[in-house]
Amino acid sequence: MFTGIVESKGVIQTIEQNGKGAHIVVRTKPEFLKDRVRLGDSIATNGVCLTATALHEDAYEADLSFESVDLTCFKYYTVGTEVNLELACTPHTRLGGHIMQGHVDGVGTVLQNYRVDEALTIWIQAPEHLKRYIAMKGSIAVDGVSLTVNEVRDTDFRLTLIPHTVSEIATSFRPGSKVNLEVDVLARYLERLMSANAQDEKADGQKKEGLTLETLQQNGFF
Repeated sequence: MFTGIVESKGVIQTIEQNGKGAHIVVRTKPEFLKDRVRLGDSIATNGVCLTATALHEDAYEADLSFESVDLTCFKYYTVGTEVNLELACTPHTRLGGHIMQGHVDGVGTVLQNYRVDEALTIWIQAPEHLKRYIAMKGSIAVDGVSLTVNEVRDTDFRLTLIPHTVSEIATSFRPGSKVNLEVDVLARYLERLMSANAQDEKADGQKKEGLTLETLQQNGFF
């Protein structure tokens, strides 16, 4: 599990794609790795949960499955691409962002960015199948960064980044660039619970007690 609070930046030193996926070497600050990462540990790399298969003083190696490459921005990455890094949570980790799994749901496209006073405003277009999970004032992970959605227009959503966030992350948010998106895990489970309840009602014709749109409305969730 991760929280979307970037701990360090990294640079892809090598990336070798093959029929089974890809192998990468990511260079980063020695202090990010020293006495903190062991072989087999998970490292969120631009929001993708990867297993460290080899460790060096200032770099780690990882393998990506074919599905991981196909469903994420790793298919676009080259040597020199900067990435956001975060180690997996421990029982003592502060939950500064939101709960993340490092399982990318889709690739978004940056539409525009502009300054409003000190802040950076960004519009991103999400894939059609993800729009139902994106809600105003909800959380979303973009390239492994936990961010708050400030506005939603169909598949497009707006984010606002404070200067500190911009300075600490690798993602530049240039218009046209691709970004990894992970929706709030609570939204996915909520949809599954509601779907299962609806299917049960349809099967036996009896109204079930449990999670419904009505109970969510009654309790102020929307």
